[in-house]
Amino acid sequence: MNDKSWKTKTIVLGVIIGALAGAASGFMLVKRAEAEEKQPKLTAGEGVQLGLSVLGVMRLIAGFGSES
Repeated sequence: MNDKSWKTKTIVLGVIIGALAGAASGFMLVKRAEAEEKQPKLTAGEGVQLGLSVLGVMRLIAGFGSES
């Protein structure tokens, strides 16, 4: 039972951290758009750059705890 407990806690913590990071990102995007007085737009290039950045962070997180 203890084996599942740490797995569940890890997943729940990841969900919470991801939600908070997403909310903070959205908040910063809205604040920047308000300062510039225009709606935010995400170009295709920015979307690709953002996606690759997220994958890089996920790869870094997945590497924690492993000895290479």
